[in-house]
Amino acid sequence: MKRIGIIGSGAIGAAIARLAIAADYEVMIANSRGPESLTDLIDELGSRAQAGDVRAAAAFGDIPVLAVPLTAYTNLPKDAFAGRTILSTGNYYPYRDGRILQLDTLEITTAEYEQELLPNTVIVKAFNNIVAHHIPLLADSLRRTALLVAGDDSEAKARVSSIVNTLGFDTVDAGTLADSWRFEPESGAYTEIYAASADGFRSDYLADRGAPVPVDRLRELLAVSHRPDVAARQY
Repeated sequence: MKRIGIIGSGAIGAAIARLAIAADYEVMIANSRGPESLTDLIDELGSRAQAGDVRAAAAFGDIPVLAVPLTAYTNLPKDAFAGRTILSTGNYYPYRDGRILQLDTLEITTAEYEQELLPNTVIVKAFNNIVAHHIPLLADSLRRTALLVAGDDSEAKARVSSIVNTLGFDTVDAGTLADSWRFEPESGAYTEIYAASADGFRSDYLADRGAPVPVDRLRELLAVSHRPDVAARQY
């Protein structure tokens, strides 16, 4: 039986957990509030899901998923992740994370910042350029949808890509952590590319049902993506 640990029970973490259960994984989920806060989600997911603390979830399976705000990284038990490849879904949102000078000045990308916060790990980015409710809608769609994967270690990227494939998506190699700005918020390869209607997505993104983005189209969007003005980011 395949196993995966997910740290973070918000919309993205829960969406990945649902896909993992559908793909015959055993899942352990942890959050900052403790296992007792996860009763409803575990009941929904069924017998192959369980709640645990962060250390247990980090050790559950080969590659843990981090789906937590940047502000939560400093509270993680870093030794529990040492030597591990991590699938990180995070983005920088100043309204939530506060202003981070290194990111506002474009000194580094969000992924590189995460790597600094967890120095003895191998960070690989995925699932950070798609809104949570599009994940189940586009997974295993008839016209297969692709997601972007970035990291500095090719073997680690391949392992994360294999998980993403199993969960129902094709993948496109987006380069290194330094290249990952190409699919950060407000770039040209961020969430709106998966919208069924760009105007509808802007007015009420939760009502948008999504549209598949195949590999070739995603590569085109990545190639022409622009680096956003991170210091101006407000949402």
